[in-house]
Amino acid sequence: MDTLDKKALALLAHDGRATWADVGQHLGLSAPAAAERVRKLEERQVIRGYAALADPVAIGFGLLAFIFVTLDSQQKRRRFLDAILKMPGVLECHHVAGDDDYLLKVRCATTLELDELLSNQLKQKLGVARTRTIIALATAKENVNPL
Repeated sequence: MDTLDKKALALLAHDGRATWADVGQHLGLSAPAAAERVRKLEERQVIRGYAALADPVAIGFGLLAFIFVTLDSQQKRRRFLDAILKMPGVLECHHVAGDDDYLLKVRCATTLELDELLSNQLKQKLGVARTRTIIALATAKENVNPL
């Protein structure tokens, strides 16, 4: 990626609805040249897609929690990951170094919903040995893009 690619990516990460004219002006290129550059970023999977970012509180998912998960057996890893991929409230799943196996970022409506996820879905159905949960009280910064 060159400097223009990075500038285009940063602009689209901030405003995915920018027009080709906007992108071109930002890059010092014509609109067709900017569109071609972005098309190539999409082809190389540098840009994986575009999405509307909903406010979690406004749509009823005001509870943000981070769950450290320790599996009781590494043979259950595939089953665990397959199930996690299907859970809409699980926003992120990271394989981590240290005492735990995974770190989940989850959004729920209530603490009761979080309890259901922990007790029934993770521990009972998936055989998770241990969880440690941190509930976020407030969020000062949350980005989906490192740019």
